[in-house]
Amino acid sequence: MTNTTKETLWMILDLFEGLSVTYWLDGGWGVDALYGRQTREHRDIDINFDATKTEDVLTALHDFGYVLDTDWLPVRAEFSHPKLGYLDIHPFVIEEKTVKQANPEGGYWQFPTEFFGTTVFEGRKIPCISLEGQKVFHSGYEPREKDLHDIQILDLIAL
Repeated sequence: MTNTTKETLWMILDLFEGLSVTYWLDGGWGVDALYGRQTREHRDIDINFDATKTEDVLTALHDFGYVLDTDWLPVRAEFSHPKLGYLDIHPFVIEEKTVKQANPEGGYWQFPTEFFGTTVFEGRKIPCISLEGQKVFHSGYEPREKDLHDIQILDLIAL
């Protein structure tokens, strides 16, 4: 399976915007967007989005040629495409003062709305997880090599 490219990233962001779905770029591409340039290869694209639009997103991804590989909904789902690589989606419940994500135990993780902002990447304004949010989302688990790289980039941004 191929790694994702910037061109694929733009296509996915266009897809979510075309659906009028509230979303935020997360994961490694989100870190690179905050930093302002691509710093490593990316296996997948991580998108957090409004959980009320889950069926619309699933249908659109299927129509776009993505195949569902991992179904842990409502927590997350991972899709693959033979030419575009992997896409990891995370439905989020958006409330006035908090945003929450279902967890595997049947409850929710809650996050402050300040974690959900925007950045400009290559001249395009992108909804994106904030620096503070990325630091939280990159904690609480044993980091892989790519996670350690992302954490280093986040530390550079924070300087």
